Amino acid sequence: MDRRGVIGDRQSPVQRANAVAHSKRGFACKAARKYHVVDFEQTCCATMRATSLRTLAALEVQRGLSMRRWDFVAAYLQGDLEPGEVVYCHPLPGYEVTGADGRTSVCRIVKPVYGMAQAGRRWQRSLFPWLKFWRFTQCSSDSCVFTCTRTVNGSSQTVIFSCYVDDLFVLYSDNSPDSLYASFPTALSSRWNVGDEGPVSDLLNVDITTDADCVRLKQEKYISQLVDTYLPDGVPNAFHKNHAPAN
Repeated sequence: MDRRGVIGDRQSPVQRANAVAHSKRGFACKAARKYHVVDFEQTCCATMRATSLRTLAALEVQRGLSMRRWDFVAAYLQGDLEPGEVVYCHPLPGYEVTGADGRTSVCRIVKPVYGMAQAGRRWQRSLFPWLKFWRFTQCSSDSCVFTCTRTVNGSSQTVIFSCYVDDLFVLYSDNSPDSLYASFPTALSSRWNVGDEGPVSDLLNVDITTDADCVRLKQEKYISQLVDTYLPDGVPNAFHKNHAPAN
């Protein structure tokens, strides 16, 4: 039996860091109104592993690489639905249109929308082939890490891309005008709505500080937030520095 129904919608404030920071209204679908197989099938959306972050940070120092962060603006909307994939939703309040039969018309979703179970996967299915088109090799141990090494002007140059949803972290060995890395910012900006956020300073609630021969990964802010949330009255006496937390 076809259980297809019309997916509801919701509006929520979405904060996005762009070239100019601003607040905008975001449109999202209600996740509770979708049915497996009917409205979606595969929904797995991989993210870069924490172990990969530590490995890449170590490579940055060992090989003298530089690390930058790029942000895809409204990344899911830059993906594409699968051929023949059909999803409908109710229009936003105030945008209803009554059809000839007197019933409120529905909207057909033409791009992956936040709230769709398959939206993240559709985004990756758009981005990953593009990286492979540029002759990047996908890492077998982490599908969100891509590497490329080529000889440019007689020197071996390396570029490593790592993805965490809508954030792209790039490690490169050379950024001179004729380098391997130099061609990618232009290609990225021409294909995607993306902004360069400069050298990496944080990722996944991890503060990253790089010196000449050392990289430090800290979670002081994250730990402080946890303490403020779950230990508002301070650390109990039952918690000791040299023992596991008490029940």
